[in-house]
Formats: sequence, structure tokens, C-alpha cells
Amino acid sequence: MASSSDRSKRSPCASRSIRGAQVSGGVARLRLVATLAAVAVALVPAPVRCQITPDEANQIKSAISARIEALTILGGDYGLTGGDFRSTGKFQSEGNSDAELVVTKLGGAGDFGLPQPIDAAGIGWQGRLQGNMGYVEASNHFHSQLLAGDVNTFKTFAVQFGGGVRFWVTDKLSFAPIVLGMYGTTTNSYTANSAFMQANLARATELGLVDWNVDTWGVRTSINIQYLFLWGRTRIKLSSEPIYYHTQSFNSSNPNVNVTGDSEAVVNTIDIDIPLGVELWGHELRTGGDISRTDLFGDLRQGLALDHVNEIHPRLVLDFLNQLWKVQWIGLGASYVWGPNFTGWTAGLDVVFRF
Repeated sequence: MASSSDRSKRSPCASRSIRGAQVSGGVARLRLVATLAAVAVALVPAPVRCQITPDEANQIKSAISARIEALTILGGDYGLTGGDFRSTGKFQSEGNSDAELVVTKLGGAGDFGLPQPIDAAGIGWQGRLQGNMGYVEASNHFHSQLLAGDVNTFKTFAVQFGGGVRFWVTDKLSFAPIVLGMYGTTTNSYTANSAFMQANLARATELGLVDWNVDTWGVRTSINIQYLFLWGRTRIKLSSEPIYYHTQSFNSSNPNVNVTGDSEAVVNTIDIDIPLGVELWGHELRTGGDISRTDLFGDLRQGLALDHVNEIHPRLVLDFLNQLWKVQWIGLGASYVWGPNFTGWTAGLDVVFRF
């Protein structure tokens, strides 16, 4: 890195550009690197460049706001997958880094009770509940000359709960409008090992670019459209769910960190359940799984730097229906997740309840 005496020989307002970062490394292939590179340029002393402009400050704050919303949705929303996601490449920018993302979740969704008729309309209805809690930790380790050795970490905890009503148009076709509330808290911490950021950390903190925490509330609305059909004893379920998210901050450690965002997603899923006709420990063995594609829009796309996510989830379970309280099956499941320049995986118990 050039010394201050070397820098002073350059033009005070020398033109510098940051090339678009190639996103890689996890469901939230976050543009952490590009943002920190922008932060670095903004904080370079006046002999090197002009002071940060209001437009530059607003762009950086907008990126941070989108990232907070995206991480809150990723951790708090039952519909988006959890797992361990790592980079498959490096950002091609002044802030080269490798990224790691770990998402831990516990949640579920389902209809309860038997469909009840609505007068003589031939349409049935049943209640639906959905909830989730999750923790996300996303970190970038920088390798550029300017930021070498620095680590930028985001930690988010989020919870979600709500429900809706499923309306059965026929015994195969149904739709369910759903409304959920969400709470999230996100903390950013920056470990400055580079000489540059050690000299400029106080200024970056003052601007709300690093080292802050913020609390948010959110609303999630969607409509789940589902079609069921049987092929022998095999059950195939097709579903599509357009989703809208709104996120707003209500408490922040730094007045420069505020969140107001809107996002959309569309989740399309094919789920197959196959009874194997084989018993193990007195329970029928079943296999199957699902494959899905989630398209992202708005701040969710910006904050995760992704336009879509694919997931394949095989499972092997034992049937406990009518044998254990409200449990339909218990077994093991795993997921492989991929998209533009990233891969990830997760594994754990696969449990379905029927109320």
C-alpha cells in the first residue's frame, strides 16, 4: 500500500472506479466486498481524492439497508433454506475476499384440522400456521492490498410467526393467503488488521458503515397455490407461492443506519412422497423429497446479490401417522443448494406433523 507521502504526489481528485463484484459464495452472496471497497475509497484522505459526496454516502447506506433486510428474511423466513454456504470464487474488485455464510433455522408450516365446508359453495377451508426462528452469520475475509487481513461480520437473529386460511376449490386444487409478522436484530462488527482501516475505523464507525446494531420489524404476505394428485400410492404436490416483504427499522445504535425496504420472491416447488411398502421397526419406510426454485426481486435481490436460488431435498423417513401424537413421519433429509457462483448444503431431521 502506498505511503501517505507517495499518495500526496497524485492528483487530489484522481478518478478511481470499482469494478462490479462478481458475487460468489452462498445463498446470500452478499456484496460485502464491493461495499467495503466503496467505504475504503470514500475514506481515503483528501490528498488522494475528494471527500465522500452525499450521493456516495447514500449509495453505501442503501446497500447496508438492503443487506440487513436480506439477512433478516434469510434467517427469519421459513420459506428460504438454511445451511452452510461457502464461496466458490473471489470478488474481482479492489476488496478481494472470500465469503462464508452459515444459516441455522428451526421452523415449520402446515394446515391443521379437516377442511370445513363453506355453505353450499362446494369450497372447503382449514386453518394454516407458519413460524420460524433463525440465526445467520455472514463474514468476509479481505485479501486486497488495501484491506488485507480485515474481517467484516454480520450476525442476524430473526423470528417469524403468523398464519392464514387454505381454501379447497376441489379435492386437488387449493390456495392459502398468508400473513406473517417478523422481528430481527442485526449486528455488524469489523476487525481492522490493515493499516488503512486501523487509521480510518473511527470515521467509518461514525458514518454508520461498520460496527453497529439495528432492530427491525417486518410483514410478509403471500398466497400459496397448491395442486395435489396421486399416482398409485405416490403423492405429487405442485405449489407456487408469490411473496411480498416489507422491513422497517425501529431502533439503531447509529442514527446513520436505517432500514426501509420492500422485497419480493416467487417459490415454485415439486414435492414427491413415495411409500416403499417396506417396514422398519414397525413403521413403513417412505422416500421422496422436493425440488424448488426461488426467484428474488427488490431489496432481497440487491442485498443477497442473487436473482434466484435452486434447491433439491431428498429424504428417507418412517411413517408414524396414527401411531404417534400428531406426527406424520420422522426421518432424515438433506439439501443441496446452488445458484449463480455459489453452492451450499444442509442436513438434519425431517419431521412432519398433521393436526
